[in-house]
Amino acid sequence: MEVALGIATLTAAVIAITAAAQKFNLPAPLVLMVVGIAASFVPQIPQVHLTSELVLLGLLPPLLYAAAIRSSVVDFRAQAWAIGLLSVGLVVITALGIGVVVHLLLPVPFSVGVAIGAVVAPPDAVAATSVARRVGLPRRVITILEGESLFNDATAITCLRVAILAMTTGIGVFRIGLSFLIAAGGGVAIGLAVAFLAVRIRKMITSARLDNALSLLLPFAAYLPAEEVDISGMHASGVIAVVTAGLIIGHKAPVVQTARSRLSERMNWTTIQFLLENAVFLLIGLQARWIVADLATVDIGVGTIIALFAAVFGGVIVIRLLMTVLSRLVLVHGGGSRSWASTAIIGWAGMRGVVTLAAAFVLPQQTPFRPLLVFLAMAVTAGSLLLQGLTLPALARRLGLRGPDAREDALQAASVLQSSSRAALEKLEEIRRPTDAETTIDQLRERISRRTNEMWEHLGTESDVETPAEEYRRLRLQTIEAEREEVLQIRAMGQIDHEVIDDVLYTLDVEESMLTVLEDQTGEVSEAEPLITRASLEGDCQHLRDAPHVVKPDGPGGCRDCEREGLRWVHLRLCLTCGNVGCCDSSIGKHASRHFRDTGHPVMRSFEQGEKWRWCFIDEALG
Repeated sequence: MEVALGIATLTAAVIAITAAAQKFNLPAPLVLMVVGIAASFVPQIPQVHLTSELVLLGLLPPLLYAAAIRSSVVDFRAQAWAIGLLSVGLVVITALGIGVVVHLLLPVPFSVGVAIGAVVAPPDAVAATSVARRVGLPRRVITILEGESLFNDATAITCLRVAILAMTTGIGVFRIGLSFLIAAGGGVAIGLAVAFLAVRIRKMITSARLDNALSLLLPFAAYLPAEEVDISGMHASGVIAVVTAGLIIGHKAPVVQTARSRLSERMNWTTIQFLLENAVFLLIGLQARWIVADLATVDIGVGTIIALFAAVFGGVIVIRLLMTVLSRLVLVHGGGSRSWASTAIIGWAGMRGVVTLAAAFVLPQQTPFRPLLVFLAMAVTAGSLLLQGLTLPALARRLGLRGPDAREDALQAASVLQSSSRAALEKLEEIRRPTDAETTIDQLRERISRRTNEMWEHLGTESDVETPAEEYRRLRLQTIEAEREEVLQIRAMGQIDHEVIDDVLYTLDVEESMLTVLEDQTGEVSEAEPLITRASLEGDCQHLRDAPHVVKPDGPGGCRDCEREGLRWVHLRLCLTCGNVGCCDSSIGKHASRHFRDTGHPVMRSFEQGEKWRWCFIDEALG
């Protein structure tokens, strides 16, 4: 009963505190940790002792897997050098640097110093990305932070194991190198094996329930076998195994899972990730009372404790800043690129989390000054979350870094959907039969085109006038609600089987979710800078190369065809051959496309304020 009550209380507290933090626009991890610290000193609240087994075996695998399956293999590959330097090089150098500091300030062997250095070395995946997404940082920066925090735990745990071996038996350079090789190689091998088996099994599963049950098993199926590999005290990395498996399984999901399985799996892991991510910060805070109480048993002065904390905390910050600068120089020398602003943000986003605290609990009981070292881990975790977590938003604003532009996202999505719609329409012509009704074909064409047009509508200057998609969404949501009310009245009469009613309600829920998901994904539109096609989206098109970037419009600036026909337009397009202004395909008239069909003029550009992208009708390419 006590365990069940504790879990229920913890869950309720996480939900309530996170909701309050979001209401007041505060970072939830920081608020949860502060509340946890305060609650730990309330006598009526029982002490909560996290153990390394609970964190490393129970919490870490699902947290890593939930992040990995939603990460991009393509993006990770593009940032491989940056992620590798930070997740391996920075952690090793931090462990050694802090080891020197602790060895100089405390009468402990260098191996003990390296052990606590390894404990405080890895920034936390949850803390960094949750704050980064709330701040609204560029996706490239978030990718680097996510990639670093997914892999750096493996490096830190391996460094800690090596240091613990050095405390007891001594260890040479060859054995150190072999430990890292076994950790990385064994983790990758087991992760690949688990991913291969999972993909093969999923190809045979059509039930969403079975598929989702399998997904709950996968993080532990990768982590536990890797940790069981023991070669003379050297272990494969369960962290690397989980991340490797998660990245590959997530990348393969669109081709091996059914759509229903993917949707339910995404919702399941989103919920699990939310609860675990936020619970760990509350649990971190709840450790404060007993860690401080254990510190009182150490015969050492308060001045020494403060000096040691300042040296360790300052050391991890300075080493990270220096290493991020070095990594930028290496990337630029190798032909890569990263702005100084992004470098500063990456350097400052070094918040520690639950792995740091859990790793401290791994320290053997006979370790000199162990309660002090555990306190240092707690203090560095809390200090980094408070100092860096609270100041990161202001630093990002000061450096002028902004998150993704909703208009640029819409332009990318519209380009992708334009290409996929073309493929769908070509497939439709290929598979249609002579006996297929023309009305059915027309409905399919309209439905395929509507999704693309809805995305194009997210571009352009905001207006009080509803777009066709907004109009349809408003009316359909209200009619769905009317349908649901009628179905519920029928259910209350008890004349229809419950399973039938449940299926009908489910179909209404699915349609409503499809109508609202695009609206929920639309972010705030920033008009601080003009919207220009990204280089990666520019098409290799001779028409775009030959066309000018701007011409003088042939009229006052509206769609004259719409005015003549009594229609309203959504957005405007400018023909770069003759200057004709026509309405976009989301408008009823579709006069820009009609102008192309009538004249053959291939290239138009957006005629909306703050937009500088062009479009070739012939090659369907952005410029």
